[in-house]
Amino acid sequence: MTYAVQWVRSLIFVINVYASITVVGLLLFPWALVSRRGARVACASVCHYVRWSAAWMIGLRTEVRGEAPTDECLVASKHQSFFDVFVLFSALPAGKFIMKRLLIWAPIVGQYGLRIGCIPVDRGKRGKAIKQMVQAVREGTSQPGQLIIYPQGTRTAPGVKAPYKVGTAVLYEQLGQDCVPVATNIGLFWPKRGIYRKPGLAVVEFLPRIKAGMNSRAFLTLLEERIETASDRLNAEAGFHAKD
Repeated sequence: MTYAVQWVRSLIFVINVYASITVVGLLLFPWALVSRRGARVACASVCHYVRWSAAWMIGLRTEVRGEAPTDECLVASKHQSFFDVFVLFSALPAGKFIMKRLLIWAPIVGQYGLRIGCIPVDRGKRGKAIKQMVQAVREGTSQPGQLIIYPQGTRTAPGVKAPYKVGTAVLYEQLGQDCVPVATNIGLFWPKRGIYRKPGLAVVEFLPRIKAGMNSRAFLTLLEERIETASDRLNAEAGFHAKD
């Protein structure tokens, strides 16, 4: 298949993604307003649909490996593209994200995010953001479930090194919950920017959980080691090897 043909298919697929968010979001919005379950059903439906349509529209299949947690815990995931949000949420029974406060004002996405228990924080204000996260969870403003955080704070392309931020360690220590690391190679197929999507097998892998009780520095070191090692393995499995 030529690059041009795949690019056109990718463009149609991208339109399809945003159309599905809009249509499902609007149709189920009345239910979501009166029931948090309605909001979660709407979000899960979109995520499953996007995964399904990616397979036949652009040849991008997805696979979830490992044991997805069902208890209340912290989920610390590698973040490479918009697509890993769909796959990760579809694999968890009660996922909720730490999200940028700016997204509150995004049509449909912001409203649904708040309804399913996502926690908005001020990006770039590290100390304030960490206090907001801990306070929101402790006060119960977020719904019970799996709290998803991206330890590097932003989307990071495969092979690119970026520091793991202290906020994840503070949450782990303050909340006293187990942490489930998550690795992925999705960025190889669905980049941070641009239209083109590559066909292949995108994987999200839940790794062995890190039990509560470690000190924050040791935890962050172990978390980074597990996620980066597993993500490099998934990248290599897909034929990608980072340059030294």
